[in-house]
Amino acid sequence: MVNSYYKLPLDTLRIVKNKEIDSCDLKQSIVSFIHLITTSYFGECTFDESFGCSIWNVDFDNLTSTNKLRNTITESLIDSIVSQEKRLKRVNVEVTIEQEEFTNRGASNRIKKRVDIKVNGIISRTNEDFTCIERFYIAPLSF
Repeated sequence: MVNSYYKLPLDTLRIVKNKEIDSCDLKQSIVSFIHLITTSYFGECTFDESFGCSIWNVDFDNLTSTNKLRNTITESLIDSIVSQEKRLKRVNVEVTIEQEEFTNRGASNRIKKRVDIKVNGIISRTNEDFTCIERFYIAPLSF
């Protein structure tokens, strides 16, 4: 049974030099993989066009209603996590979108949409509860 997983981002230089690389536990590995899903756009990974989520598709969408954006992101994340992260079962995703104002020194203020994502599920191997929280700003995407 595997008890440690490679920590993201991978240190490829250490791999090439045949040195040991950083590892993490199962929960942190799942958190990192979900982060990788949420920060990847569909088609970015040429070996699997379905890897990623739709956050990138709505990144500059200022015309769509908040409810529609929330539903689009939620459905996309559930589909992606269920199909890609096999170590989780009973996946539930809650997305909230709020506007936040940023004050610039001497310049006009900017308003960005903040996307809070909460992923709940059960770790298949241990039947432990799992929770992961991600926070992004869209238009443009940053985390």
